[in-house]
Amino acid sequence: MLCRLIRAEMDRALTLFVLAAAMLVAPAKGWNYGTATFYGRPDGSGTMGGACGYGNLYEAGYGTNTAALSTVLYNDGAACGQCYMIMCDSNASPWCKAGAAVTVTATNFCPPNWAQPSDRGGWCNPPRPHFDMAQPAWERIGVYKAGIIPILYQQVTCWREGGLRITIGGSTYFQLVRFSNVGGSGSIRSVSVKGTKTGWIALNRNWGANWQCNSALAGQALSFIVTSTGGQTLYMNDVVPAWWPFGMMFNTNYNFYY
Repeated sequence: MLCRLIRAEMDRALTLFVLAAAMLVAPAKGWNYGTATFYGRPDGSGTMGGACGYGNLYEAGYGTNTAALSTVLYNDGAACGQCYMIMCDSNASPWCKAGAAVTVTATNFCPPNWAQPSDRGGWCNPPRPHFDMAQPAWERIGVYKAGIIPILYQQVTCWREGGLRITIGGSTYFQLVRFSNVGGSGSIRSVSVKGTKTGWIALNRNWGANWQCNSALAGQALSFIVTSTGGQTLYMNDVVPAWWPFGMMFNTNYNFYY
């Protein structure tokens, strides 16, 4: 009887050991392995602008909880605006802030061979999932001395204050329409625009978060149909007034929640 009890406890201990080892090999459901560095300065300066084209990230609704994505994550700009929850993998590094996590918005592209200093070069090369985070966001999960840390990450819903923000750049016959402060999936799948003198016009992604229209829209109030990558569609009538100037940002009362 005693031998059976001892054997049962040994089997239980072995099972727990195997489960613990499995957790070290594969992340929990929904989580993925990656790495993270930081760029810019401690106050977030040096991270404004970026390959998604949002310009001033405070005006765009994103602040300093942002990151540049490696090639495999950036997806030619389709990931612009998406949100990711990130935590340092304390099983793999002593430079983690235990129990801490941060949610960042994708606002930039980390090109291959960009990571610095040179002795950790190549972290943004395909197929590595890598986040080059704004320093304030990175320091919420990692110790500054480390420079680079292993992470666990997953895409999450973006929660924004207020509605979509629309900015129109370009010229008379070539407009670039940018949507920022995007909630839900954070990124946009398709856009159509209608002026007071036009029918519906489908736009194409030009670069990052900028959508291109080759029509004369100046002097017209504008309506939009916008579909997120999460599959939600917004019908926004006359959200940009006829007097709009190039470069001005307009706030709306519409936003995505998935």
